[in-house]
Amino acid sequence: MSEVKSKIASRIAKEIEDGDVLNLGIGIPTLVCDYIPDEIEVNIHSENGLIGLDKEAAEGFEHKDIINASGRHATIKNTGSFFDSAMSFIIIRGGHLDMTVLGALQVDQKGNIANWMIPGKLVPGMGGAMDLTVGAKKVICAITHQTKKGDSKIKKECNLPLTAAGEVDLIVTELAVMEVDEKGLILKEIAKGVTLEEVIN
Repeated sequence: MSEVKSKIASRIAKEIEDGDVLNLGIGIPTLVCDYIPDEIEVNIHSENGLIGLDKEAAEGFEHKDIINASGRHATIKNTGSFFDSAMSFIIIRGGHLDMTVLGALQVDQKGNIANWMIPGKLVPGMGGAMDLTVGAKKVICAITHQTKKGDSKIKKECNLPLTAAGEVDLIVTELAVMEVDEKGLILKEIAKGVTLEEVIN
């Protein structure tokens, strides 16, 4: 795991409260599970019909039917449950998730998020992101601050196809934590050793 991804995941874990039911998306969000304190009791939901997911399975202890959003073998708590896709999406669409953590290609000052496709490129599908963004009580965007080419992923306005409009509540990158307000983005935290100019650029 890279230091950048670790920093983002560990910061997001601080947003989780005892008793929360949450969904962790593909990539960095899946790593959040590793940083949830043992004294915090949470139920991690997955669209493929699981609730009670836990950390990744150790080598030799993998089970083919217990997989997290990133497609890696995971473990499940003794209190975990298995169900079909219909029930899984009832949980999402019924407003039963306290939080969802999702990666993104872009996110903007209005809380719009684009995380499912780049025009002209082949994509496997949108997954449950559209349902999760409108169904969860709190939506956290977990992203690296810039693309590999050095372009900021945090925009004034997304120019990629949107997953959802105005649904993101909090953005966490390796440089900063930003809250989405009706007036725009509010800078809540800057990482140690990072300047305001680095965050803005």
